Amino acid sequence: MSLNFGMRCSTVLPHKPTLTEKNLPDQTGKVFLVTGASGGLGKLLVDILYQHNGKVYLAARSESKTNEVIDEIKAAHPSSKGQLIFLSLQLDDLTTIKQTANEFLAKESRLDVLWNNAGVMIPPTGTQTKQGYELQYGVNNVAHFLLTHFLTPALKTAAESAPKASVRVVWVSSSAADAAPNPAVDLTNMDYHRPEGAWMKYSRSKAASVIHSAEFARRTKGTGIISVALNPGNFVTNLQQNMSKVELNMFKLIASPPINGAYTELFAGLSDDITEEHNGAWVSPFGKIEKVRKDLVEPELGREFWDWTLEQVKPYM
Repeated sequence: MSLNFGMRCSTVLPHKPTLTEKNLPDQTGKVFLVTGASGGLGKLLVDILYQHNGKVYLAARSESKTNEVIDEIKAAHPSSKGQLIFLSLQLDDLTTIKQTANEFLAKESRLDVLWNNAGVMIPPTGTQTKQGYELQYGVNNVAHFLLTHFLTPALKTAAESAPKASVRVVWVSSSAADAAPNPAVDLTNMDYHRPEGAWMKYSRSKAASVIHSAEFARRTKGTGIISVALNPGNFVTNLQQNMSKVELNMFKLIASPPINGAYTELFAGLSDDITEEHNGAWVSPFGKIEKVRKDLVEPELGREFWDWTLEQVKPYM
């Protein structure tokens, strides 16, 4: 599969951001968790949340790197009344996810927004997680699924007292989800014993995030939790480190400043435009609700992929 970022107009001509650090309301009293918060869009999102007095857990691999980020953000916003807290998260090892969740739950009874932001993109062929999953499926999908499972009780608790439709899980996908084949996940080839190209694997993992979002929305309906998937936009960050020079140069032609990706995530997590009727919705860059690709929200596919993922994580629950 060649480099392909989907065919939506909003991929090439993004909408103007409507929610930014300039008009975000005060977030005092809210608790947030952002995976992959030590760099890229996650770091930019955390910066905005902290500016507006949010309490943010930065879930990331490296404590030293994340603490440097925390110090940097605090220095930039000395008047903030928010909090920034490091949370160790090793998404390539399912044996660690419960410990991460328990560390959070020992400190917090509520969680207002979970941003499943971390991800990997076209790693070297054959790269796997500690449990032997293809790295993109393992990190982008399976580990985030398990983390979300453990944190759902805190989301439900928050929803009992929070304003309607304000408690959310945000699944960060990509324009590549629209480029995935149909069916987007092949449950007979999850280990890729039938080889597929690097970009096909990436597209499948990003489509899988959308499928998880839609199925999570169905399974938590009535709890007050809203689930949305999104395409943040196209940006040059450390995510593109494994691209070839030719691919990277092509990518730069449609790339925008990374702060816009943070605005897309901010919209998905905190915009009042998202209501209960948008549960399971798709957010396009840089903050607009669009229709989800139809086959990615089909209940049958959602149930089958959810059941497959659940079977994978059962030993670690």
